[in-house]
Amino acid sequence: MHVLATAGHVDHGKSTLIRTLTGMEPDRLAEERDRGLTIELGFAWLTLPSGRQVAFVDVPGHERFLGTMLAGVGPVPAVLFAVAADEGWMPQSEEHLAALDALGVQHGLLVVTRSDLADPAPVLAAAQQRIGESSLGKVPAVAVSATTGAGLPELVAAIDEVTSDLPAPDLTAPVRLWLDRAFSIRGSGVVVTGTLGAGTIKLGDELELSPTRHRVQVRGLQTLEQPARLVGSVARVAVNLRGAERSAISRGMALLTPGQWSLPDAIDVRLDQPEYAEATDWDMPGAAVLHMGSGRTVARIRPLARDQRRLAARLTLRDRLPLHIGDRAVLRDAGQARGETRILARVTVLDVRPPVLRRRGDAANRGTRMLALADIPDGAVVLAQHGVLRKADFTMMGVAPPDVPAVGEWLLHAGRRGELGEQLVSLVTEYAEAHPLERGMPLDAARRALCLPDRRLVAALMPPPLRLVEGRIRTADQAQVLPEPLASAVRAVVTELTKSPFRAPEQQELAARRLDRKGLAAAERAGQLLRIADGIVLAPGADREAAKILATLPQPFSASDARQALDTTRRVIIPLLELLDREGYTERVDANQRRCRLPD
Repeated sequence: MHVLATAGHVDHGKSTLIRTLTGMEPDRLAEERDRGLTIELGFAWLTLPSGRQVAFVDVPGHERFLGTMLAGVGPVPAVLFAVAADEGWMPQSEEHLAALDALGVQHGLLVVTRSDLADPAPVLAAAQQRIGESSLGKVPAVAVSATTGAGLPELVAAIDEVTSDLPAPDLTAPVRLWLDRAFSIRGSGVVVTGTLGAGTIKLGDELELSPTRHRVQVRGLQTLEQPARLVGSVARVAVNLRGAERSAISRGMALLTPGQWSLPDAIDVRLDQPEYAEATDWDMPGAAVLHMGSGRTVARIRPLARDQRRLAARLTLRDRLPLHIGDRAVLRDAGQARGETRILARVTVLDVRPPVLRRRGDAANRGTRMLALADIPDGAVVLAQHGVLRKADFTMMGVAPPDVPAVGEWLLHAGRRGELGEQLVSLVTEYAEAHPLERGMPLDAARRALCLPDRRLVAALMPPPLRLVEGRIRTADQAQVLPEPLASAVRAVVTELTKSPFRAPEQQELAARRLDRKGLAAAERAGQLLRIADGIVLAPGADREAAKILATLPQPFSASDARQALDTTRRVIIPLLELLDREGYTERVDANQRRCRLPD
């Protein structure tokens, strides 16, 4: 199936044309039929001579309903542009073309209607020239009369040709079905409709509703009023939902493949000025209406940088929309103060997770980099901009992750890795100077200082001068220098131990010298004390000297024998013997005795 939307000025025969082509009534509301004015979106379809099916989304042409027109055109890949032979190019013809150009629609055809009322040739030539200046480029053109039937066979053939040239949709793409209708059917529940532009929907699929991410299940499917088990893009589709409340669903929401779409409240974009506007006449208001698919929301506009007819900006959205990098949208001025509407700009989404702009100059630098992009940023550019991202982030942003080494679920940009490594060396050095009694900078403190989301990233970017020991980072050749008066207190303890090497100072003595647990640990790391248990320290090398003395005893020996030989206390000898066991100087013979051997 293929889907085309109508476009053109009010009362130029769009609905009449669809009615004549399909035999179906696109105006669903009695008010529309009574007034002869399309107010809401209409739908009809046709089987072409080739056997292809084409569905039409009929949009209103009045300026007051431009938002509805955008909701109908937004998800559709091609357009049928109507211009009346007896009126020619009109204001809403221009505005509809500006909207199509902003959305980047590249496929369509021109239909000059009411050719029985005036010579269509001048209007056809003028309209082709104007349309040729837009994203549509050169399009086939047909003059028709719904009243006489003239040109209708040629129009059907032209539609067949246009649809044959449409690019094949990506059936494996994540689903984003913009909703244009929602209603309830007794016995079935909630039904939503929309134009499926990419991907495939199957019975039983679990999808999520934007912007709440509420999970729903596909209970039933129809396309062109025919039931289906599977519907691939491009297609008009009706989806019967399980787990949804009608009161919670409205036009502008979307059905999404879970975990595949960002729902940002701020985006960085490039705005391109419409071709019809003067370069000097591009006043950007503080807020405007952003149209994407059938969705729309108010966006606050923060200009970042400007380059001739382009503007880099940050948009803060009143309502979250499901977006990918590269999405095209329309920025519209509601024109309440002027009593008119106008297309302000074509919107190209460049980032759906824009960085915080904290410092002076950040905004201008960010905008300049955005305008320097030659095209839609790919995964490598996105990673360079953000520095570090999860693999899943790229999926939700709509770009393929670059081929770089991963740290678990994270990707770290090579340039950012080097910068962070240098910062880490400085942080560790400064931390050692500020906290000389600690054995290094805690890993999590380094993570916070570097604004990294995962401790594993810190370990992965450590350059060779640094090493990670027991959750702390220090330089590999870092020598522990004890500050005064700690160094003096340690020297005094060592001096006392020269008199009785194995009589460790009591807690009261250590407290008198202001040697607390942190100070003793620092002295141990500096190699100036030997810690054998909490609060029990000896001079460096005391373990080896003890082993030499114990080796002279009759073997095996008891703890009491060792205590007497070393002239110490039970408080010291038990942890000292356990230390000697661990170091391999001694080994147990039984529960009460050990034997000692000197190391080689």
